[in-house]
Amino acid sequence: MRFYPEGLLYHQPENKLGISTPFQLKESMASQKILESKAILCDSQHNLVVQLGCMKGFIPREEGAIGIGEGTTKDIALISKVNKPVCFVVTGFQEQNGETIALLSRRKAQQICYREYINQLAPGDIIPAVVTHLEPFGCFVDIGCGIPSLIPIDAISVSRISHPKDRFWVGQEIRTIVRSLDENGRVFLSHKELLGTWEQNVSQFHAGETVGGIVRSIESYGIFVELTPNLAGLAEYKEGVQAGQNASIYIKSLIPEKMKIKLIIVDAFDAPPTKPEVQYFIDEGHIDHWCYSPDCCSRMIETNFQFPLEE
Repeated sequence: MRFYPEGLLYHQPENKLGISTPFQLKESMASQKILESKAILCDSQHNLVVQLGCMKGFIPREEGAIGIGEGTTKDIALISKVNKPVCFVVTGFQEQNGETIALLSRRKAQQICYREYINQLAPGDIIPAVVTHLEPFGCFVDIGCGIPSLIPIDAISVSRISHPKDRFWVGQEIRTIVRSLDENGRVFLSHKELLGTWEQNVSQFHAGETVGGIVRSIESYGIFVELTPNLAGLAEYKEGVQAGQNASIYIKSLIPEKMKIKLIIVDAFDAPPTKPEVQYFIDEGHIDHWCYSPDCCSRMIETNFQFPLEE
């Protein structure tokens, strides 16, 4: 069974078939198949009503997510699902006001996801995720069946950003890498290792070229400009330049042994926000070790997934 972040199963043909008729729902119940459909209502007791293909479904509050019954998950996790696809397994049927209602459990779908997918993950595994919300300290993602995890802001990219919104948007499908797991089933993620090494990024540029960049910070000794999410250089100070502006950048020199790029800002200007696609140098499989630094550089930036840091 493949486990999707919520919303990605919704339009799949096998999902549409699974909710299409009462017979298919009963077949799905017998096999404990995970399905998705849109929640149309959260009532005053925080039970979710789901519109299936052939009838309505009902997710009791305690079945809305792992931790709701115990109080470790807040009810906002249910309220916020209205008008969005939710995952579930069918647990039964009941008659209500002359119509048949399917009884559903999102909690059990999440338990299956933990047992058959998340608990099998190891540090260094590359997995898909969907961005659910952004906070100043990091990016929350759904790694399967609505189960949340966090990418800390300093693990998003090598080039520093002031807020995760500089890199991601809600609903975006991304790739992440498992940094570590704890005994409570929490998964800690990273992202920067998938965006390439210094050499891989710098190979796209050459001294003497003028290219586009984004101003990231203004310092007394110069201005840091991002060329790619994992590559930034230092430009000479220029009056009137502000963080967040787009810029035309002249590449003065590339210095691998110091892992530095010297730049000159030709022009800096405000531009409408965009949603650029992430360029991954690796987007599937598993890695044990990642080294950002060139071999000729004494300064080491690396991640060893075989010996993950304790969270």
